[in-house]
Amino acid sequence: MTAEEKEKFLGKITDKAETLIEALPYIRDFNNKIVVVKYGGSAMTDKSLEESVIKDVVLLKLVGMKPVIVHGGGKEISRWIGKVGKEPEFIDGFRVTDDETMEIAEMVLNRVNKNLVQMIERLGVKAVGISGKDAGMMHAEKKMPNGNDIGYVGDITTVNPGLVSALLDNDYIPVIAPIAMGAHGATYNINADDAASAVAVALGAEKLAFLTDVEGVYKDPDDEESLISVLTLKQAEELIEDGTISGGMLPKILNCTDAVKKGVGRVHILDGRRDHCLLLEFFTKKGVGTAIIDGSKRLYYNEK
Repeated sequence: MTAEEKEKFLGKITDKAETLIEALPYIRDFNNKIVVVKYGGSAMTDKSLEESVIKDVVLLKLVGMKPVIVHGGGKEISRWIGKVGKEPEFIDGFRVTDDETMEIAEMVLNRVNKNLVQMIERLGVKAVGISGKDAGMMHAEKKMPNGNDIGYVGDITTVNPGLVSALLDNDYIPVIAPIAMGAHGATYNINADDAASAVAVALGAEKLAFLTDVEGVYKDPDDEESLISVLTLKQAEELIEDGTISGGMLPKILNCTDAVKKGVGRVHILDGRRDHCLLLEFFTKKGVGTAIIDGSKRLYYNEK
């Protein structure tokens, strides 16, 4: 090894050491804290991204955090609906879910669920896959967007976190499919964002992270340089009022702000297409997405 090669090698090692040092205060802040990760978007359809996300979650567990995964599966559900000769139908952005579609959705979500469990187990960490129907964890009522009957799609009414808490206490990573129980034995498909937010609130999570196909919230949606790293509740409300936050981002932000108002410490919107986005957001000072916080409360002790 030449002197130049040695210097370059030592420089890379030093950079890695500095990254670890930067992470230490955050690891201390989040030790033994619950972190809910809503897993969806392109990160679920790209094998390398899928492995990156699961490795991140496993590392969160190994450094002392208590991660919980709530996953979606919309694209896979649509694929399987097509396989049986049905055409996916949406009203106001919600999938119309008749008896057959609900049966397919539950089958697909359970299949996705067990695949994620298997990936975690291969990395040497214990995981258990469940749905909101297990132990009566999630109860829901029929969703009627703008008065439209869209079938077996629900709004969560209650979350009983007992089963998830027991799994966390026994060193498992819970992996949750967003399916809920309704009245008279009905089964409801739940929007995964809604499910993740409700679970995070019920558990009193320190963090809730949404993996999406965008980097976060922008001051100017047409300017990628205008990404907002930290957004207070007040600022979020102002951006909603002036129309900066609209379209598909609006319901996600409303989920975020609602979770913070109900006690979740911090909510993150991250680009799941970026390798190791969870680690970069959680363990570096600037992060790579948008963090939504209650501006009236203090930042973490190491943040000024």
